[in-house]
Amino acid sequence: MQSLDRYDRAILRTLQENGRASNVELSDKASLSAPQCYRRVQRMESEGVIRGYTVKIDPEAIGLGVTAFVSLNLDREQFKQVRSMEKVIRQFPEILECYAISGDFDYLLKVVASDLKSLSAFLTDRLMQVPGVSGVRSTVCLEEIKPVSPLPLDRGR
Repeated sequence: MQSLDRYDRAILRTLQENGRASNVELSDKASLSAPQCYRRVQRMESEGVIRGYTVKIDPEAIGLGVTAFVSLNLDREQFKQVRSMEKVIRQFPEILECYAISGDFDYLLKVVASDLKSLSAFLTDRLMQVPGVSGVRSTVCLEEIKPVSPLPLDRGR
């Protein structure tokens, strides 16, 4: 993968602020011609720097009023089946994010639900039924202070 220069970073900064920015807008912000800008975006997409484009939706506006962070432990006996368990985890639309972590738990999940009863049903009837899951602990989010933010592009490479 090619390292990112200041032009690439300007393009990425603009796309993080507005994923619908036109090529003309990107080229203006990056101080490049439109064709140069287009080639850079294509390159960053093919290299996997740009993973895709999404829309941010207010969860409450669509009836998902509860967010919880769920710590999950695996049964050591079934640890050989960890990839199968991860595959099942990926299929739950309620799980927005999943991270393998160090410490007292094996995974940390970000889960959404319509209400506490739905969250409880999801955890008990679905997540805890996944083969290999031995323990679950949830922490309900009371208020979102800083939602998903753009990555700091002035650091790193």
